[in-house]
Amino acid sequence: MPTWTTRPETPADIPAVREIVTAAFPTAEEADLVDALRADPEAWIDGLSVVVETAEGTLAGHALFTRCHVDGSPALALAPVAVLPAFQRQGAAAIRAGLDTARSLGENLVLVLGPPEYYPKFGFAPASRWSVRASFEVPDEALMALTLAPGRPVPSGVIAYAAPFGV
Repeated sequence: MPTWTTRPETPADIPAVREIVTAAFPTAEEADLVDALRADPEAWIDGLSVVVETAEGTLAGHALFTRCHVDGSPALALAPVAVLPAFQRQGAAAIRAGLDTARSLGENLVLVLGPPEYYPKFGFAPASRWSVRASFEVPDEALMALTLAPGRPVPSGVIAYAAPFGV
């Protein structure tokens, strides 16, 4: 497994992040979403757009955590997560680094909509465990949540995503 370096995205990284996200998905829709979230001051949180560099300095991956709310309480949405095709299935450094940063910022709840076989390795479990749900139809096992501050109350209710998500 390669050695990764993780760090917050800088303005100089924006073109490479767009290339990573575009390469990882079948359309540019997710790359456009990243750009729209970056431009949304209510969604964007400095330090929670995480890039991954190879030992040679190539940006190879990206994970984005933005503000959402559950029943009016702040939470984070993890989306999108992208890795260049040549580096896929070789690590999850951006997610782990983003979760560590979110924890250090005092965040409590992270939500992700994704493959139920992938995200549990980070501690995610079905969001229904906390009575958290989306405003649209989604399989229970695909909408997951992770609490970063055990013992703190977790809000229940419907997720209000940032406007660029369009839901």
